[in-house]
Amino acid sequence: MKNVLALAAVTLAGATFGLAAPAHAADSDATVSVLHGVPGATVDVYANGKTLLTDFKPGTLTDPVQLAAGKYDLKVTAAGAGAGGAAVIEAKGVTVPARANITVVAHLSAAGKPVLTPYVNDTSKVAAGQARLTVRHTAAAPAVDIRANGTAALKNLTNPNEAKADLAAGTIKADVALAGTSTVAIGPADLTLKEGTNTIVYAWGSAADRNLKLAVQTIAGLHSAPGGVPAGSGGQAAAATTGGSDNDRLALIGSVAGLAGLLVLVARRRPARATS
Repeated sequence: MKNVLALAAVTLAGATFGLAAPAHAADSDATVSVLHGVPGATVDVYANGKTLLTDFKPGTLTDPVQLAAGKYDLKVTAAGAGAGGAAVIEAKGVTVPARANITVVAHLSAAGKPVLTPYVNDTSKVAAGQARLTVRHTAAAPAVDIRANGTAALKNLTNPNEAKADLAAGTIKADVALAGTSTVAIGPADLTLKEGTNTIVYAWGSAADRNLKLAVQTIAGLHSAPGGVPAGSGGQAAAATTGGSDNDRLALIGSVAGLAGLLVLVARRRPARATS
């Protein structure tokens, strides 16, 4: 299962199978991005037996797109295997949940096995002068601490969990260290936390193979209402948490296999951009 789930930038011209998002997003549409974090994996993707995507490579993050809630049939194979090849992942009646902001990550488990994890992105408002930092452990690596300017800001994070906090907007020097130590596994790198954004950092790759990397996603538009009062839930400085809310999880129950289909729909709509 070495060749598993890759997401990158080739869309077959003229391939339309009724899967495209509508020109004007409906209130029930989901916002979806996909990150490929499986080193060395390249795949092809099919819908209803027809080719949608070919030669998708690791280290790419798709731009977010609006997708109509509904069900789709998908099949992912090793690159070049053809529509009749053995399915790496196959899902029929794939459910795209309504109104969620989701990033689907193809990555390695802590044990180094390819897995698919959907994350619900926190789009609640932040207070004036604040920015949200979210860190997701999607690497074949032990527990880590995420440090800001040399100090552990988020501690003992394990795969595939996430941690988040609302911080003062600005630029920090971020790195990833083995939990409870000063041994740096990734970084350091300058990370700009812009006011009113959720900056999501992914640690991906394999510690054993020495190819650990960071990918960064930014969600804008989380500014508080006029006068600096947060509009909506969240927005206050928060302690680190793992996973999403219970409501978020309920929205995705039974959908891990289904969300595999999102990689087809998202990558099909726009070119992906390389991350480092």
